[in-house]
Amino acid sequence: MVSALSLAHNSRLFQRARYMKTVRSPRILTNICVVLMLMACGEGSDMRKKAELKAVEIIGNAATDRMPDDVAGGFHKIPIEVKELAEDVYQVQGIGNTHLINTPEGSVLFDTGIAIQAAEQISKLKPFATGPITHIIVSHSHADHIGGVRFWKEDGTEIIAHREYAEEQRYLTELEPYLHQRNRMVFPWLPETLPNIPMIKYGGVEPSIAVDERDYEFVLGGTKFQVLSTPGAEGADNLSLWLPEKKILFTGDTLGPNFPQFPNVFTMRGEKVRKPMEYIRSLDKMIALQPEMLVMSHHDHYSGKDQIVAGLTTIRDATQYVHDAVIQGMNAGKTVYELMEQVTLPDEMQLTQVHGKVSWAVRSIWEYYATWFHFDTPTELYPVPVRDVYADLAELAGTDALMDSASKAVDSGELIKALHFLEIALAAEPDNERALRAQMGVYEKLLYHATHVVENNYEKDYMRALIKNVQSKLGEEQ
Repeated sequence: MVSALSLAHNSRLFQRARYMKTVRSPRILTNICVVLMLMACGEGSDMRKKAELKAVEIIGNAATDRMPDDVAGGFHKIPIEVKELAEDVYQVQGIGNTHLINTPEGSVLFDTGIAIQAAEQISKLKPFATGPITHIIVSHSHADHIGGVRFWKEDGTEIIAHREYAEEQRYLTELEPYLHQRNRMVFPWLPETLPNIPMIKYGGVEPSIAVDERDYEFVLGGTKFQVLSTPGAEGADNLSLWLPEKKILFTGDTLGPNFPQFPNVFTMRGEKVRKPMEYIRSLDKMIALQPEMLVMSHHDHYSGKDQIVAGLTTIRDATQYVHDAVIQGMNAGKTVYELMEQVTLPDEMQLTQVHGKVSWAVRSIWEYYATWFHFDTPTELYPVPVRDVYADLAELAGTDALMDSASKAVDSGELIKALHFLEIALAAEPDNERALRAQMGVYEKLLYHATHVVENNYEKDYMRALIKNVQSKLGEEQ
């Protein structure tokens, strides 16, 4: 019979934990051994479910405990606490929030957080459930919203998702190895290699009810639940939940993690394009409800009809303004780069750009309508990028001259122009210390801008990742 210790050493769980430097003591190794033995129980058993919860908790703690407070928006440092939002309505916070609505005939969940926090969220929120979990509504297919479904689901639980959910899961699953490496740049608590563990990977959630543009309504214990199709700023499969008697609107990520904010029309980390006009229609639907409480699946809730409607209206108007400005600019013959520089929000529509950024939305909308060929140069049509001539240009110009030009560009505030010069120089001499230090200096200035001038969490964490990469090339401690 194979010993638990041998089983642990040969398991994927152990390999993931060891890679993430979790196994630092005999106590942690013992925990993994216990988990693996429990996981030998039959599929679907309570013992196996508890083991899976413990497994992802070990991995999650290893990852999040070592991260600074401000990376990835600081979601990983939000305390996992239960709040009573209204009578029979509860929320447990975390990286992603989980919401519980009780009725005399059972309880309904809206979103279930991320798998690595499911154990603690369930242990704290489940005691407030007054009946069986009859329905789980998932706002969309992202892992920080569906991770707890498998652990909350009971016999007979209905899983409600958008009609587009299956397609979103399909492409996210098929592209997961590629997208994981991109996501690590902006969510640095993710492990360096993709964990091959079913309860963390995409997939595994099979909806029993699909919601389309006609929306979906059900009554449980005298409480009316209206599940709304609200696609747009976080994907094609966004759902929101409206409780008409309580005037509470649960939005998932339809509004993003902050309110009010400029939307992430097309995320830099890489996903399908989000449709701007579809999103505006979703905002119109929300405004018409006149909600008195707004509950998102990240951070705290908001109360007060006037404040909420004003915020929703500003988001809608700002999105429409940027959309229309891009259309007008395209018709006037302006390039995508000219519009990225020129289109800004008017004073009355100013919103935080901590999640979505206006200039990125400009490019997203331009390419949403006109696709990838900008008609600037025929070289875009062929598989020879301009980078292929960088080393030749560096040989012609000389790396010292390029770095001098980069230095002048930095002094005049032309940081992106400086980056171009440095990238050409580094194509010829990848280990050139002067060029690397100059490149890191530009990244640090861009990080400062993304932190203190126009704050954007994605840009901040991407710049931090780039700085670490240069430090590694220079052999410096990170």
